[in-house]
Amino acid sequence: MSNNERVSYFAAVFARTPQGWVGAEAVLAEAEHVDDVADLMREAAVESYGDPVVLLIEQDDDWFAVVRLDGEDEPRAFVSTVRDDGLGGLFHQLVGDVPEGDAAGDPGLLEDLGVPAPQMTDLADKALPGDALLLLAEIAGFGEEFDRLRD
Repeated sequence: MSNNERVSYFAAVFARTPQGWVGAEAVLAEAEHVDDVADLMREAAVESYGDPVVLLIEQDDDWFAVVRLDGEDEPRAFVSTVRDDGLGGLFHQLVGDVPEGDAAGDPGLLEDLGVPAPQMTDLADKALPGDALLLLAEIAGFGEEFDRLRD
């Protein structure tokens, strides 16, 4: 992403630890490749001894993305609305070649945390990105951490 692009986004990474979920704001401005995002998530996992690690992103109240990393596996993602610009371009690498404007990726990536795939796709279709992420965070068990970072 070039430095002259002004993108309004919120991104936070959450890691599940034995004591509960720990969250931190994520800075994605320097991320140029999906490996940069995975590295950021792995750093959060190491710092908190957490697994899984979930990254929530919302850009310009236009779209949201959920990225999940389990141990040494490759990250999985779900994007509510594929975009080619700004941060959206990063996620094409995770969700494949999908027409701009469509939802894409793995809608079941949070099923073991209580979010069934149909609910994820429904949120992508009908909810504002910020509202969708708050609901996902609450269901998965890190709503308070999400609220704390969002304020």
